[in-house]
Amino acid sequence: MIILIVIVFAILGYVVSSRLKSKFNKYSQISLRANLSGKEIAELMLADNNIPDVKVLSVQGKLTDHYNPMDRTVNLSPDVYNGRNAAAAAVAAHECGHAVQHAQSYTWLKMRSAMVPIQNASGKILNVVLIASLFGGFAMGLPIEWIGAVIVGAYGIMTLFTLVTLPVEFDASKRALAWVQERNIVTPQEYEMSKDALKWAAMTYVVAALAALATLAYYIYIFFGNRN
Repeated sequence: MIILIVIVFAILGYVVSSRLKSKFNKYSQISLRANLSGKEIAELMLADNNIPDVKVLSVQGKLTDHYNPMDRTVNLSPDVYNGRNAAAAAVAAHECGHAVQHAQSYTWLKMRSAMVPIQNASGKILNVVLIASLFGGFAMGLPIEWIGAVIVGAYGIMTLFTLVTLPVEFDASKRALAWVQERNIVTPQEYEMSKDALKWAAMTYVVAALAALATLAYYIYIFFGNRN
């Protein structure tokens, strides 16, 4: 069953990721009327929101864009950093949306940031327990309920992390789209392109959350839901 869950969501993830890349490539071919690069758009949005202490940097990779709250940097991939198109504008503004969330102490972002070390620890614990249960946990006489409780607890935290990520990402996109429209960064046609690109980016997080929920439900069932 777990193999089926992995396969189904791997396929869904691949489809969504391919669609996102296709949309980004398509919209990257259409020049932005405002002729602003992703870097310039990011810096303008930060300035408009009175955030002078966040730097806009270029990082290697494709679609590796992210905001780092630890060192307060907006990190843009080369295609976004140098791009002058609707896709680059959307991604640059989205990442700045996270910087705005940080500056305004957005509740969901604070919760997500606080969960990062717990989520990382849960992942390590889960790996250790799964390996131990396969190679020695049962032989050592550990009750199945104990092993199940640890696995479900650790995966529950990881699942919660994916769910908390959703409002953070959707809100950043909402802020980005509102700003590029109000600031006349994009034309109505370019706005629709930006909106579509961010929609598919958000879908990657939705698929991840659904996969986590399905896996958690499976673990709960095999450890606690099949009792007589």
